[in-house]
Amino acid sequence: MGKIRAVVFDLDGLLLDTEKIALTTFIDSCREFGFNPDLQIYYKCVGRTFPVTKEILKTGYGKSFPLDAIINRWTRNYQEQTRLNPIPIKPGAMKLLQYLEIIGVKKVVVTSTAQQTALRWLKNTNILRFFDFVLGGDQVQNGKPHPEIYLTACRRLKVESANCLALEDSDNGVLSATNAGLVVIQIPDLIQPSTEVRALGHRIVKSLAEVEAILKEH
Repeated sequence: MGKIRAVVFDLDGLLLDTEKIALTTFIDSCREFGFNPDLQIYYKCVGRTFPVTKEILKTGYGKSFPLDAIINRWTRNYQEQTRLNPIPIKPGAMKLLQYLEIIGVKKVVVTSTAQQTALRWLKNTNILRFFDFVLGGDQVQNGKPHPEIYLTACRRLKVESANCLALEDSDNGVLSATNAGLVVIQIPDLIQPSTEVRALGHRIVKSLAEVEAILKEH
């Protein structure tokens, strides 16, 4: 931890409380079309890009799932809730950002969400000013859990991956950052880490406030 020169933040479910909005609007959209979703399939989508999410839902729910209709309704409902209204910031996020600003650590966002959407959300919540740049899922060929997005971020930062701390809520994000060689702390949101991901040996904490405390210890 003493060698950390940059902190790379995930967005959905880590900085902003978007995952609960995504889940509730998905369930509501499915029920509008008389479909009761198996959430274990939905949870596989957390931390993935939108095109991959569509494929997971299509494969997981089968031919009886009205994919296009539900995706269109889900997208509309989700955008209505997130387009203009500030999305709640996760507990401890603001204090952590302010602390990193004081000690001069670089900060960036790496997200599966499209860049322009991420920029709008961060601007609406008044925390965009803290970040050197925002790297969206539409700016790389391979989304999480592939390491490409984290490797790209490290190159842009001009900081070795071993000197970057990744903060992630999802298993897919943790795998992406770990495979890119970053130090990782996981703050689970909707889903607790799997046995496979726990075996990686990274730190798992309950909130971003704990991350600040860890950094202050070193």
